[in-house]
Amino acid sequence: MNRRRDAYRAMARLFDFLQRVTRGFIHNQGLLLSGAIAYYTLLSIIPLSILALTVLTHFIEEQQLIHTLSTYLEMVIPGYATTLTEQVRAFLEHRTVVGIIGGIGMLFFGSTAFSMLENAMMVIFSQRAKTQRRNFFVSAIIPYVYIFLIGLGVVLVSFVVGAIETLENRPVAMFGGSLNLGGATGAALYILGIGGEVLMLSSIYLVMPAERVRFRHALIGGITATLLWEITRRVLIWYYSVVTMVNVIYGTIAITVVALISMQAVAIIVLLGAQVIAELESRPGTSADG
Repeated sequence: MNRRRDAYRAMARLFDFLQRVTRGFIHNQGLLLSGAIAYYTLLSIIPLSILALTVLTHFIEEQQLIHTLSTYLEMVIPGYATTLTEQVRAFLEHRTVVGIIGGIGMLFFGSTAFSMLENAMMVIFSQRAKTQRRNFFVSAIIPYVYIFLIGLGVVLVSFVVGAIETLENRPVAMFGGSLNLGGATGAALYILGIGGEVLMLSSIYLVMPAERVRFRHALIGGITATLLWEITRRVLIWYYSVVTMVNVIYGTIAITVVALISMQAVAIIVLLGAQVIAELESRPGTSADG
């Protein structure tokens, strides 16, 4: 009887917590914020991809970089990454026409999504007492730090995948036997991508809010948001391939519509995770340490 009562109480507390998260998300205009993030991400993704590939092709073979980019774009915009990759490839063929001004312009547009995300986090966490604005210089530099870290991550992934591809065609001696790594490249890209998603989202929850967030909460939020996106991504892939008539309805702008829908889904998941963390952090007696 006591166990049943405890279970009911736990369910009631969970339901009350989810209600507070939902009310907070609605009060903070979460859908409106996610739409703004999706719009700025759509503006950012092509310039950011072009900049990253233009710089990184000085260090890594272009075809390998494009393959890595295509794989990770598929994780963000399921079903339409190939078209975006072709646009980036076409631009790279004429990259010599981009001058310093053009490069600065693309860098600016590439940073707008991170700036918008920081502003959204400020709104989500505004319910906490004594909310302070971050120093302007720090806010200005954060997007470019993330751009650099994304580029560094692509370099590391490309090197790892290149090493695996080298070993794929020959067996590896291990414990007196041989291990065949055939087909390991795709699995490595996916696993590294999932790990990168967790680290990126956890760092967003840890760094983007002006207030301090507990590392444990940020990590839980990053893992949860990654799992939710993987489920959502597979639903979107099924929906686009089986149910939707988006190509018939929207015609030539179908890829833009699909990209916007996918990015808004990502933004909603990220902001819901932030709202959960904000509710956890606002509980009486919760400190920001740890």
